[in-house]
Amino acid sequence: MLCAPWKGKLEYMRRAIRDGLRGDQATRLLVWLLMLAPWPAGYCEVPTTSATASFQSYVGSVEARLAEQHRSRDGFVATAGSNGGIDARLRKGELIIEKLTPEKEADLRGAMLHDWRGTAFVRGATVADFERLMKNFDAYPQVFSPQVMQAKILTKDEGGDPHHFTVRIRVRQHHVITVVLDTTYDVIFGQLDAQHAYSISRSTQISEISSPGTAKEHALSANEEHGFLWRLNTYWSCEQRDGGIYVQIESASLTRSIPTGLGWVIRPFVESVPRESLEFTLHAVCDALRK
Repeated sequence: MLCAPWKGKLEYMRRAIRDGLRGDQATRLLVWLLMLAPWPAGYCEVPTTSATASFQSYVGSVEARLAEQHRSRDGFVATAGSNGGIDARLRKGELIIEKLTPEKEADLRGAMLHDWRGTAFVRGATVADFERLMKNFDAYPQVFSPQVMQAKILTKDEGGDPHHFTVRIRVRQHHVITVVLDTTYDVIFGQLDAQHAYSISRSTQISEISSPGTAKEHALSANEEHGFLWRLNTYWSCEQRDGGIYVQIESASLTRSIPTGLGWVIRPFVESVPRESLEFTLHAVCDALRK
């Protein structure tokens, strides 16, 4: 059963639709009202220990799968190369987006797991072009505008490895309201050979920023954050053949969960955000490589 505040917000949506606001607009507005409001007992501002452990276990299995995948030229980029029809669709310019999140593992205690994968083909590009683009963190605000606002290398050559970086990126997500996050990542680049490369990016800290770009700018405390994004790991695979490169991004993230009884209205929107972000990132990389 929904408590009074939730019933009030649902009634707000009904009135908005009645007064002429399109259904999708009303739904998105309601979702953000719910996400910004104080949540019922049992929903934490920070991920529970069990949710964090479940996420780490899940990405461990993802990374084990990718490590095996990246040890061989066959199937280095999942889906590409395994089916001639899929390759043809990619070479025609289609982006193939797949939801990989296991249904039984999506809902954790107080958190949600998201796993999406996108694949594209960029004619005329090389693996060297891809690596040059992805390692040029200073250019991220231009390449990934308007989502990326700032990017800075904090450390490089970690442990003497020239392909190991620590990077801080400020991102802006706009879905009815605008949310700004400072995200720190541990990033590693690797190669099987000159035609096959990959990267692994693991979030180490994510902070929601209040009043960004003003004198009042500050990071919200754990008790103030809204749980829009708690963890984000991104995995790139790149294979050069057929006169270009097949590029693939897989994104695994952890966000705040959905209160019982509200999944029917919130879940479709919450699940659309990581997909849209992944599509935007893949489009941006392809566009930059084509220039």
